[in-house]
Amino acid sequence: MAGNSQRRSLRGKGPTPKAEDRPYHKAYRKRRPDEPGKTPGKAKRGGAGKPARQTAKPGADWVFGRNPVYEALQAGLPIKRAFVAEGVERDDRLRDILAFAAANGISLLQATRAELDRMTGGGVHQGVALQLPPYEYADILDILESTQPIVALDSITDPHNLGAIIRSAAAFGAAVVIPERRSAQVTAAAWKASAGAAARVPVARVVNLNRTLRQAADSGYTIVGLAGEAETPITEVTGDPVCLVVGSEGDGLSRLVRENCDVLAAIPITSAIESLNASVAAGIALWELAK
Repeated sequence: MAGNSQRRSLRGKGPTPKAEDRPYHKAYRKRRPDEPGKTPGKAKRGGAGKPARQTAKPGADWVFGRNPVYEALQAGLPIKRAFVAEGVERDDRLRDILAFAAANGISLLQATRAELDRMTGGGVHQGVALQLPPYEYADILDILESTQPIVALDSITDPHNLGAIIRSAAAFGAAVVIPERRSAQVTAAAWKASAGAAARVPVARVVNLNRTLRQAADSGYTIVGLAGEAETPITEVTGDPVCLVVGSEGDGLSRLVRENCDVLAAIPITSAIESLNASVAAGIALWELAK
């Protein structure tokens, strides 16, 4: 009876998960090898007849550890599946997680520690983990047709900066464009930094940022690149709609991106500081352009 009561206490109030989503169910172990959470069947043989170690590397769609999981739940990150280890030791943070899941209809699937180790790639999960669904990126053509403000990011590789910029974009009704390569993507870290704004802001991922800037210009956008050494202050820039281009804090805008800008503008700051953080600069420029 004690085991049954513990299992009941670990469940949220959401719908019963499918059998193939429950790690302790035989249907879960029959999933295809390429499916998330797949439990391998026969171990591959390594050298000298020994089984090869099979450890799945954690993807960007996993959040694990008690504090990160609780913060992700509170931030409203979308959740595909939530796991808790069997027989896990409880503390105040785990009780917070269980209470939040129960209050918000989130089903907690039980898994063994070995299964959680495998799913999180050996990460320090402390008995809890969340899997997020893949982010659904917007279509750049839909964004251009909407003529809403755009923030295009050139080589912003920090997901926390990306999340903060998405949050600022939400405040001013702007969309965000990121390139597929050499750029942070909308992962768990970016979701969290956006404080949930990633659910409300269209983010498009494009193959070629320069081609997209030319498309925006052809659609009537004024392409404004932020550059600290520019002679034109952002306060003097006009145009509607505007595509604001923000480069990395270290290298700024790349040469080709600069060539595709209609104007390079700077945020006036004192000489006491060399530059602003990319997300801070984006927020200030969006506010100024919105005026």
